[in-house]
Amino acid sequence: MSTMPDHPILGDIRTARPDLRLLTEAAETVEYRRDETDFIPYGQPLAVAFPTSTEDVSAVVRACAVHKVPVVARGGGSGLSGGANAMDGWIVLAMSGMDRIIEIDPDNLVVVTQPGVITADLEAAVEAQDLLYPPDPASHELSFIGGNIAENAGGLRCVKYGVTADYVLGLEVVLADGAVIRTGGTVVKDVMGYDLTRLFVGSEGTLG
Repeated sequence: MSTMPDHPILGDIRTARPDLRLLTEAAETVEYRRDETDFIPYGQPLAVAFPTSTEDVSAVVRACAVHKVPVVARGGGSGLSGGANAMDGWIVLAMSGMDRIIEIDPDNLVVVTQPGVITADLEAAVEAQDLLYPPDPASHELSFIGGNIAENAGGLRCVKYGVTADYVLGLEVVLADGAVIRTGGTVVKDVMGYDLTRLFVGSEGTLG
């Protein structure tokens, strides 16, 4: 496989975030083209970016907005809805580098986590503190928590405990123009204004 033609967006991304890992060889990006769904179309992405911070994500999305290049976020790639599928010339944001559990607050039953944390690892981390994170999609040993939020994943325990949306209190979101917003907070009773958190959960990355 050959290298995709160079595009001005790649130079802009490299200038804005020089330390950002960026794959452009077709032979390297081929594994990031789609999720586990065979019947939904996909193509060859222009590049795969591996952000490690919100600032990285914002810079890539801002460049995509300027150059009108579509962008898709990819978690563990275990989805079955095509939510991570890229078409020809798109940019893929592979979230595996954002894999830190930032805080576990057992007193307030709150976890702050980056989107690239594997769901099973999050479950194990809270279980070590005698807590339970109930949503358990079948792919929990592979899927990322960010993908679970994007897809509003469930699992067998959702019948008793509810789905992912029932456990998301707040989000840090990069919008389509690269702007960063925060929705909700770390408390259940956060009722001022619109419930934007619920709007983003399950939107498959189409809103941010």
